[in-house]
Amino acid sequence: MASTGQCLCGGVAFSIDAPLAPIQICHCSQCRRAQGTPLVTNIPVPAEHFYIDRGADLLRAYESSPGKRRVFCSNCGSPIYSQRDAAPDAVRVRAGLLDEPVEARPALHIFAASACGWWPISDDLPQYPGAVPLTATR
Repeated sequence: MASTGQCLCGGVAFSIDAPLAPIQICHCSQCRRAQGTPLVTNIPVPAEHFYIDRGADLLRAYESSPGKRRVFCSNCGSPIYSQRDAAPDAVRVRAGLLDEPVEARPALHIFAASACGWWPISDDLPQYPGAVPLTATR
């Protein structure tokens, strides 16, 4: 079953034709600034299974750090996904854009060492001070 999602204005719609990976909760300062929230929920998706179904002409990209692009809707500003030059075969889709029901569940916190002080991490999921260790994704 394909998963679908869209931006706030509905101008950009996408689909994923693979099972969803567990949700990664990111607390890095870049993600917080890009979303304006204390954390960001991402789902890694193989690029070959991610499709822009509507609104490709509305997509814009911002290189937030060398080799990393954050792609968003130019109409409403919704962040759609991010992608790294070092990992061109994967995109990190913003989980909050997915249409319900979503079977994936949060699995871990990354960049917990830079979490904001006003939103404590209050669950029992594994926490990593930086990026996802390869052993956590296998």
